[in-house]
Amino acid sequence: MNVFTNTVVTIKFKLFDAGNQLLEELQDPLTYLHGADSVLFPKIEEALGGKEVGDSISVTLEPEDAFGDYDPELIRVEPLADLPSDIAVGGQLLAEQNGAEIVWRVTGIADGKAVLDGNHELAGQRLRFDATVLDIRPATAEEITHGHVHGAGGHHHHH
Repeated sequence: MNVFTNTVVTIKFKLFDAGNQLLEELQDPLTYLHGADSVLFPKIEEALGGKEVGDSISVTLEPEDAFGDYDPELIRVEPLADLPSDIAVGGQLLAEQNGAEIVWRVTGIADGKAVLDGNHELAGQRLRFDATVLDIRPATAEEITHGHVHGAGGHHHHH
C-alpha cells in the first residue's frame, strides 16, 4: 500500500537545524491521517505521498515552509506586575494578540519587566525533516469524517 489521501500513516522522524544539529526525535512514532490532519507541514506530506512502508524521505524546509520568518513585531516588553508571579525565563504564557491565541516565551527579565517573544522558537530557521514510513492502512469512515486518526497513536475522544 502507498501513502495517499485518506490513508493512516505511521512515521518515525528526526528534525535537524541547518547545521545538522538534532532538534527533535520522538520516542514514539507519529500517526496521522494523510491529506486531512494538519499535524505535518504541507511540504512534508507532499514528500510522503506515494511512499511505501520502509521508504524514507529527507525534506529541507525553508522558514516559510515551517514556522515562518522571525517577526520582530512579536517581541513585547511587559511590566512584571501585569504577569503571573511565578514567571521565569524559559517559561511560556498563553495570551491573545489580534484575536489569536499566541504562546509567548519569556526570554528575559530585568528591571521589573519581562521580555516576551511570540515567535516560534524555530521561526526563521531552515530545517531538515528526515522520516521513515513504518505503517500504512486505509482510514476508517469515522476517521475521514472527523479528519484525524482514532485509536493507538492517534487522537482519542468520546462522542
